[in-house]
Amino acid sequence: MDESGGSGQPRSGTDEATERHGEQRASSAPAAGATRSGPERPEHPTGPTPTAAPGSSEAAPSPDRPHDPTDSAHEAATHSDPSSGAEDGAEVPGASPDQAEAPAGSGSPDEAGPSAQDAPHGPSDGAHPRPEPENPRTLAHSGTGAGTGKAQPPRRGREPGGGLLMGRPFGVPVYVAPSWFLVAALITWVFGGQLDRVLPELGALRYLVSLFFAVAFYASVLVHELAHTVAALRFKLPVRRIQLQFFGGVSEIEKEAETPGREFVLSFVGPLLSLVLSGLFYLAMLAVEPGTVPGVLLAGLMISNLIVAAFNLLPGLPLDGGRMLRAVVWKITGRPMSGTIAAAWVGRALAVSVLIGLPLLTQSGALGATQDHVGGMDTVTDALLAAILAAIIWTGAGNSLRMARLREHLPELRARSLTRRAVPVETSTPLSEALRRANEAGARALVVVDADGEPLSLVREAAIVGVPEHRRPWVAVSGLAQDLTDGMRVSAELAGEALLDTLRATPATEYLVVEDSGEIYGVLSAADVERAFVKAMARPS
Repeated sequence: MDESGGSGQPRSGTDEATERHGEQRASSAPAAGATRSGPERPEHPTGPTPTAAPGSSEAAPSPDRPHDPTDSAHEAATHSDPSSGAEDGAEVPGASPDQAEAPAGSGSPDEAGPSAQDAPHGPSDGAHPRPEPENPRTLAHSGTGAGTGKAQPPRRGREPGGGLLMGRPFGVPVYVAPSWFLVAALITWVFGGQLDRVLPELGALRYLVSLFFAVAFYASVLVHELAHTVAALRFKLPVRRIQLQFFGGVSEIEKEAETPGREFVLSFVGPLLSLVLSGLFYLAMLAVEPGTVPGVLLAGLMISNLIVAAFNLLPGLPLDGGRMLRAVVWKITGRPMSGTIAAAWVGRALAVSVLIGLPLLTQSGALGATQDHVGGMDTVTDALLAAILAAIIWTGAGNSLRMARLREHLPELRARSLTRRAVPVETSTPLSEALRRANEAGARALVVVDADGEPLSLVREAAIVGVPEHRRPWVAVSGLAQDLTDGMRVSAELAGEALLDTLRATPATEYLVVEDSGEIYGVLSAADVERAFVKAMARPS
């Protein structure tokens, strides 16, 4: 199966208002803790695991680290096979709404400036006014978060894991999931039992032959996935990884094809390669003696690849055939969402058909089993297999709808409209003075600059929260700042998936937003992007 989807999404914090007695007014900053959010990428089962021989009857996240919304949705959807769409009611955890707060400077009533809600909002020099994000907050002296001392650099996102790394064909990591070893043992045991009927003279060696078959079958599945991968790379779509798992394989393609034609090709190449492999194994089978070990193995691999191709061509998401159907409807209607809805509902109908039809076909002998071998444990096994396949297809179709909904709302995320006004301060400026200036200007972020006005670092809200109010006049902002890296400078023109891709490439809690000319526009908080994302996902499609 191939898996294609969206991109990453930052984490958010929680906000609480703190009331003080007397005339002193206080505001709170977001906590360092956060929750993951957003839907995840789609997966398509490559095919059921064949077990009958021919001729027989039968990964706690860091608070500094943004998260991928597609990853969260994948988890929220019971870790099954999603595709490219989203469904009403997609679970996207997010930050709680901000409460109304008043600004505070260095902590004394005399230093309290105008409220951020009433102040103009614009770039650091006030030359480019822009919309204020909802529920604005000013920098505060108390909160629920934690954070002290020098801000720590954000952690780099680790390379995706998923099991035992087997290699990097075409630069894409290939992992074998732990569940593969379970299914390999199952294939070895079941296929070995079938071999005992076809080649009884093998004795205990039949299990060694069965193990070879299991490995060769999954090598065929890998070829199927590599076909998707090569096509994706040809269309300049990034591939995160290939994973071989219990029910086949997954090619995790991080972006969606730009046209329905490319979507169709990307989906069709996998089953096509499985059909080609089935034909090659058939030709090789003609060159060997039937009833021998090579003959049985080649026949088994021919049938297995034929099953994989046929299963994946079924016209329902999350299977390859479902993505092909989606491409056709997309082409006819001109709307990707219409294609996703049609293919997802066909996928759900297919799941019900598998749940009911597979056991009935087995009982009737239509799949080749004789009445002598139907019943008892075989019936239970068939019903269990049908239930698992139906669950994979049903949840994958639902995740496909969730992913489509995510992509439909991504363009609503714009760096320019989410950016906070920032005040430039020099490295030696006391924190209390910096907060006073920020509150007077109605700003909600601090940018540390050098003597020439060049930005050096960003002061993190979580670090401000960790400094007691009475110590702020003696703490320089440079001690609370995170040094800027190239990845932490983002263009004010970024929006949608491009914005999330940029934030995902360099995980951080704040980013410096700049104009194309290099002028400072403000500071983008990962928490603000989180809240905007959750709000967009809550809107009906």
